[in-house]
Order: sequence, then structure tokens, then C-alpha cells
Amino acid sequence: MEHSPPSYWVTRWSHLLPPGGSVLDLACGSGRHVRWLAAQGWRVTGVERNAAAVEPLRPLAEVVVADLEAAPWPLPGRRFDGIVVTNYLWRPLWPALLAALAEGGVLIYETFASGQQHVGRPSRAEFLLEPGELLRACAGLRVVAFEDGFEPGPPRFVQRIVAVKSAPGAAAAARYGLPGPGG
Repeated sequence: MEHSPPSYWVTRWSHLLPPGGSVLDLACGSGRHVRWLAAQGWRVTGVERNAAAVEPLRPLAEVVVADLEAAPWPLPGRRFDGIVVTNYLWRPLWPALLAALAEGGVLIYETFASGQQHVGRPSRAEFLLEPGELLRACAGLRVVAFEDGFEPGPPRFVQRIVAVKSAPGAAAAARYGLPGPGG
């Protein structure tokens, strides 16, 4: 069975994730990122409400079946070195999502933005990011990359961010391949 390729945004910024670290794929669907991340050696946890969609992922990753919009946060107290979210937006999850990011952890987020309602689905405002909304949601994190614009194929408006939760000096420098404090 052929699977959809991972998002270019995820593959482009995955080098910031620590080798062998724990990565949460939120609202993972059928697991295109779970599969790719696991194949790269990360310990992956996928969360999805559709149990049938994630059942094939069980040999590759920890799978949590949960309705993220109608039930409590399914991973209380857990921290992840990386969190990946693509094509999903549920604003009430932001506090729990950011709390689940470990010190030095990397958030890689990509979803639909305002303007999408003119070219396709989703078209309801509650599922579309407003201009700069990801930047505001990630206040307090170090933003490594941000994009907000139109993609031609398939036509869609997207907003993307890569942000890192601050880490002590040497660890942060090592993550970026920079000299450490005093170096």
C-alpha cells in the first residue's frame, strides 16, 4: 500500500529534532509523518480519533486513540522532544500542546490559513489561522522559521512555523550546531 509523502515543511526542519528523541504527531490521520519519523529513528507517538486509521501504525509507534476536541488532553504530564502538527487546528489545545513540549523541544506546525475559504476546504473560520496567529500562539518560544502564504499545487493558503522551547545555553547551541557559551 502506497502512503502519502511527508510534508516538505516537516522533512525540511526535522534536523532540529534530537536523534532518537520522542516526537508527538498530533491528529496524525493515517500516519504519513508517523511512518516517516519512525523510519528516521525517532520514537513516535501518534494521536488520532480514528482508531481504524491508526491501527496499522501500532508496530511503528505508540498510538493513542482520542478525540482531541471532545475529551481531555490524552497525554497529561508527558513531554516530547518534538511535536508535529499538519493540516489540523483546534485552538483550545494550544496550552496543552505547548506544555507537552520539553525544554529544547521543537514544534513543527503547518495548517490552513485565512484565504483558504476562497480556494477550497476547509472553509470555516474556526479551522483557518488568521494572519500571524501561529506567531502569537508561539510567543515565548524561539521562532526558527515562519511562512504565511499561498501554495499553488494543490492551491491552498497555509501558515507554518518552527519554534523551539528555550533550552540552557550549551544544549541550545548544540541543537543549532553553533559554538556553546564562551566558544
